[in-house]
Amino acid sequence: MKGIAKFEKVSIKQFREAMSGLGMSDEKIDEIYSEIMLPRRATSGSAGYDFFSTLDFELAPGETVTVPTGIRARIDEGWVLCLYPRSGLGFKFRLQLNNTVGIIDSDYYNSDNEGHIFIKITNDTNMGKTVKIARGDGFVQGIFTPYGITVDDDADGVRNGGFGSTS
Repeated sequence: MKGIAKFEKVSIKQFREAMSGLGMSDEKIDEIYSEIMLPRRATSGSAGYDFFSTLDFELAPGETVTVPTGIRARIDEGWVLCLYPRSGLGFKFRLQLNNTVGIIDSDYYNSDNEGHIFIKITNDTNMGKTVKIARGDGFVQGIFTPYGITVDDDADGVRNGGFGSTS
């Protein structure tokens, strides 16, 4: 296996900014920041890197939450990080990312929010189940995938931000 990426925490300043609307004190945010776990694979055969929640949350059917992970990824050119709900949560609760698959491009790392990865997830159950996630629980997995470009590609734009920043 070839190493093509590295997970890091965003700065405490960026994390505080992302968490500021949740009604927590700076002390609580700092505590959460100090406990952030970098994504990791559970076994040597796992393709996915588990992302761990920075929040305790409960989602009734149809409810959505946005979770600042405190994580960014430095990714080699030619690779992308794809994010999915952890398989068990999708299977048991029909937990879904709002954009179906999160795509983290290599140039997102240098964006104005330090490449901070956010997870917007919805409980889309059709069986009336409420899902509970505790801070520190794995809830999303990321898989690195190589990609190609067309022979006549002429992209020369520069990213500065996340959603919709390049078009």
